[in-house]
Amino acid sequence: MIKQAEKQGVVDLFFSNAGFAEGEPTHAASADNQVWQKNWDLHVMAHVYACRALLPKMIERKSGYLVNVASAAGVLIQISDAAYSATKHAAVSLADSLAISHADDGIKVSVVCPQYVKTNILGLTDEERALDLPGVITAEQCAAAIIKGIESEDFLILPHFEVQHYLETRANDRDGWLEGMRRYRRSLLDENGKVDFKRIFKL
Repeated sequence: MIKQAEKQGVVDLFFSNAGFAEGEPTHAASADNQVWQKNWDLHVMAHVYACRALLPKMIERKSGYLVNVASAAGVLIQISDAAYSATKHAAVSLADSLAISHADDGIKVSVVCPQYVKTNILGLTDEERALDLPGVITAEQCAAAIIKGIESEDFLILPHFEVQHYLETRANDRDGWLEGMRRYRRSLLDENGKVDFKRIFKL
């Protein structure tokens, strides 16, 4: 794709965005190796492959902008999906490395960490997506926040403003944050003791 684009001109900005979520069958390490590998390949290595294709020419011309989409799970956590959370943390760490290593090469880097966006990854029906769901924004709202962040050249772009508060709470009181997340997880359990993700959206 990058080679095809470069036939038309210079790739000034590359927006790297893909993701999926499968959750966990039972305990936090219960997803099989195939699921973990798929999370790693899509959430981390896809960014790495793009950077390998783009960075040499960006470094040579001393300009370029890499925008990697991770998730709020990359700075916080996604309940009952350790593979998703771990690989999104890795994606944020990769963006850190890019920003540190290549600022002097004239390359800008942003990492986007949204919470819930009305896309297929949420597994909602069309009727449910049409509802005004708590904590869920539209793809258009997310895009507007990303554009604003790019214009400001912010490293960390948070389309959900509340994530900054959660992030600060986690940093300042890790034990308190963990206990709060445990309580939140308990509130999402169904009668069989499994997390019901629809409860996140009050469905």
